[in-house]
Amino acid sequence: MISVSEALDALFALVEPLPSETVPLQDAAGRALAEAAIAKRDQPPFAASAMDGYAVSGDVSPGAVFSVIGEAAAGHAFDGGLSAGQAVRIFTGAPLPNGATRVVIQEDVTREGDKITLNEGLDTKTHIRPAGGDFKAGQSLSAPRVLRPADLALLASMNFATVSVARRPTVALIATGDELVMPGETPRDDQIIASNTFGLKAMLENAGAQVRMIPIAKDTESSLAQALDLASGNNLIVTIGGASVGDHDIVGKVAQDQGLERAFYKVAMRPGKPLMAGRIGNSTLVGLPGNPVSSMVCGEIFIRPMTQKMLGFPAVPREIRNAKLASPLGQNGPREHYMRAKLDIVKGTISAFEQQDSSLLTVLSDANALLVRKPSDRAREAGETVSYIAL
Repeated sequence: MISVSEALDALFALVEPLPSETVPLQDAAGRALAEAAIAKRDQPPFAASAMDGYAVSGDVSPGAVFSVIGEAAAGHAFDGGLSAGQAVRIFTGAPLPNGATRVVIQEDVTREGDKITLNEGLDTKTHIRPAGGDFKAGQSLSAPRVLRPADLALLASMNFATVSVARRPTVALIATGDELVMPGETPRDDQIIASNTFGLKAMLENAGAQVRMIPIAKDTESSLAQALDLASGNNLIVTIGGASVGDHDIVGKVAQDQGLERAFYKVAMRPGKPLMAGRIGNSTLVGLPGNPVSSMVCGEIFIRPMTQKMLGFPAVPREIRNAKLASPLGQNGPREHYMRAKLDIVKGTISAFEQQDSSLLTVLSDANALLVRKPSDRAREAGETVSYIAL
């Protein structure tokens, strides 16, 4: 068996960043920006009013009187300049007239005809947005990054109608086993409902991948070979179950018959020991264990980081954070343990669930973290600092 870090290094070596593609800005939400976006103009491109009021020139003090000589609104600049003692009615976002030194808000003005008088206690702020106050030509939105709604608004403001993003990795999921039926079907007494592919599909799509679910492969070489044929051409093929050492665990054999170049088999972790990976054709294949929690934990620890590398992000493990242990833990066994746990964000404490069986999806559903324990980690007392991965 190899360590989790060794397995992750081997998996990173099996995938490469994918080429970029250009998409319309309105379709770029959630995509990974592939190239830095460089602003070609200042924003705002002119000094603009930050409030509704009057752009003035000259002495600004209570009792001062100005002659109103025009109006400026957003998209409609005042054509001309201001001299001392003159004012222009101006609205938020409008270009500041030449010669204006500040904007007096309308609440601080008394107007009679074409004359305004500044009130006592008037605001001392200039209420001017300087040219380039948000960003200047040459400033960039760095890549790679997952594009959020605020990023799209910024790119639009930079005048980008299209944007270069990483191509989404394509992932094919193959659940294996005679015991499985799809949700909504009627299982026999000796069958269960296939669940792993649904959790993994949601996980990997959330990580930026395009995921295809292949029909369940039965415990025959011909059925599994057909499923692998259907999955060929995808960047990543993930099999679930059938990768252990039992009489019905045939994924390794069938994949090798189809040309699998296996990189490793078995990882010193729990849950998730029977993990297999390699190259098959033009695809990377990862064989996950069949227990639901095992496959989901391996998806978080291994598959999600692989998709991130394919999207152009650094090839790094999931972020490790620290919290105080809420209750004692006994000594860990010889394998790295990813314990389903509950993180109390307010208190900054974490507690592992008592039940850690790899078949218990109810526990995983209640968990919001994986408490990470190194092999043979000593017993821990409440209040000690421990490591975790957020879910």
